[in-house]
Amino acid sequence: MTSELLTPTTARTGPAAMVDDRPGEGFFRVNRTALVDEEVFAEERKAIFDKCWLYVGHTSEVPGPGDFRARTVAGRPVVLWRGSDGRVRVFLNACRHRGAQLCRVPEGTARGMSCFYHAWTYSNDGRLTALPDADGYGPGFDRDRFSLNRPPLVDEYRGFVFCCFDPEATGLPEYLGGAREYLDLVADQSDEMEVVEGLHEYSMEANWKLFVENSLDGYHLIPLHRTYFDYLKSTEDSYLDPRKPTDARDLGNGHAVITVEGPWARPVARWTPSMGEENREYIEGRRAELERRYGAERARRISMTDRNLLIFPNLIINDIMGIAVRTITPVSAGRTVVSQWTLATKGEPESVRARRLDSYVTFQGPGGLATPDDMEACESCQEGFATAAESPWSDISRGIHKEAGGGPFTAADEIQQRAFWRHWRDLLAARGPEHG
Repeated sequence: MTSELLTPTTARTGPAAMVDDRPGEGFFRVNRTALVDEEVFAEERKAIFDKCWLYVGHTSEVPGPGDFRARTVAGRPVVLWRGSDGRVRVFLNACRHRGAQLCRVPEGTARGMSCFYHAWTYSNDGRLTALPDADGYGPGFDRDRFSLNRPPLVDEYRGFVFCCFDPEATGLPEYLGGAREYLDLVADQSDEMEVVEGLHEYSMEANWKLFVENSLDGYHLIPLHRTYFDYLKSTEDSYLDPRKPTDARDLGNGHAVITVEGPWARPVARWTPSMGEENREYIEGRRAELERRYGAERARRISMTDRNLLIFPNLIINDIMGIAVRTITPVSAGRTVVSQWTLATKGEPESVRARRLDSYVTFQGPGGLATPDDMEACESCQEGFATAAESPWSDISRGIHKEAGGGPFTAADEIQQRAFWRHWRDLLAARGPEHG
C-alpha cells in the first residue's frame, strides 16, 4: 500500500507532487510543504509574482495632475503618478543615478520629484529634467536615456491599474479573461467609482495562500463568523438564508469567484433598515436607474448579489456590504501583509457613505467582527502545520464530484480554491523540474 505521507524530500521533486489532483477518484489535496517551505516561497516569487499581472491601484486614487501614490508590488517600490498631461503611469521608485528611492512619502501631489541623494529631478511624466552640475557629464550626456524606469507592462481595466514584470506576458484583457465580467459588475454600479481616502494594513503570521483560500471560502462563513451573524440578526432581524442560491466558479487563469445573496444592506441598491429610512428613497432610486440602464436581470446581479472575486494571484475584491479591494502580499513562507481599501460610488449622499463605511469596518475592517476571525483561523492552521511530517495533507475536495458534470457549484464547495491551486501548480511546473 502506498504511504499517505509525503516527505519534504519528495515534496521538493516538483509542484505536481504537492497538489494531489484526482477528480475521478474524488481527491484534491495539497501537501502542507507548499505552505511552510521557504524554498517553495522563493520559487513562487519567481514563477508567480515575477510573471503575473499584479494590482497597483485605482485611477481614482490619483484624480488630479501630479497626484501620486507610492506602493510596493512584488517586493518592488513603485509610484502610481498622474502626469500633468492627465495620463496615469507607473514608475519604478528608484532614481536612475544610484538607485535611491525617489518618492519617500506615501502620497501627495507634485509636478516633479527630486532625489534626496544627489538631487536628480524628474517630472511627473518620468523625464529627467534637472541635475546638479550637468556640465560635469560632458557634451554627450543624453538626459532622455535616464528617464524613470517603468515595469515592462502596465495597463488599466475599468479604473483598476495593473503592472507585470514579465515583458513576454500576455496582455491584461486576455489575462483577466472571465474575471472581467465580475469587475464590470463592480464598475457598473455607478458612472464613476472612487477609492475612499484611507488604508487598512495589517499582517498575519501565516502563509499568503491561506488567506487567498479563506477569502474565497463560503464553507466557513456561518461557523466562523457566528458572532457577526448574531449581531446582524439582533439589528435587522435577518440571517443568512441557506435556501437562497449561491454559486462558485473557476474563471480561468487561476481567477475565481463565489456569489451569495446576503441579508445585509448593499449601498449600491439593496436597502435594509440598517441603512436608515432617510436613505431608502435614494437606494431604491438607484436600483430603478440600474434597471433602466442595464435591464432587470443585470441590474439584479449588480445590486442584489454579493461576490468575492480573486484576480490571481493576490487581489481580492469583496463586493458585499461594502466593496473591499484587498491585496495579499507574502513576506515569507509564514508571514503575510494585507493592504485594503474601500471602493464606493462617487457623489453618493454623506449619510449613505457613512452607513457604507460603518458596515465595511464592522465586517471587513481589521478590528471588525469577521477579519480577526479569518486571521486567527489562518494563523491556527499555520501553527497546526508543525505536524506536517505526521499529517501532511490539506483536503480541498468539497464538491469535486460535480466537476465531471460541470456543476452547478455552491459557495460552500471548493472549486474556487482548486482553480487557484491548479494554476499555482502549473506556473511553478513551467519553471521546470530543476526548480520544483
